[in-house]
Amino acid sequence: MKKISLIMTLALGFFLTFNAKAQTTTDYYPGKWNIVVYGTPNGDVKLNFILERKDGKIAGAIQDTTGKELTKLSQVDEKEKSITAYFNLMNYDLTLTLDPVDDDHVKGSLLGMFDAKGVRIKETTK
Repeated sequence: MKKISLIMTLALGFFLTFNAKAQTTTDYYPGKWNIVVYGTPNGDVKLNFILERKDGKIAGAIQDTTGKELTKLSQVDEKEKSITAYFNLMNYDLTLTLDPVDDDHVKGSLLGMFDAKGVRIKETTK
């Protein structure tokens, strides 16, 4: 009887730990991301996405590699794990879909045609 209680306690602990980890990933995307879109007509494009959660939704802006703001995101759709960002750049309405790879990397596509990869920019404290 003690063995069954021990096994049940361990199994319950495992599931509680698993659920606790799953809940911490709800705010995966907010932060700064370096995104590279490969093979566009203008070559590989490097952009910085600055994402934050406002009023329960993700919002943000896109900067070039020098930090100059290029545009704001007009909309961000969140699904279970992925996001789709809508924005206008160089008079084109674009969508970028991103999926997590690990804690600091994403992959996806621009308009479903051009591959994109990204890495989280970690803030360094002095």
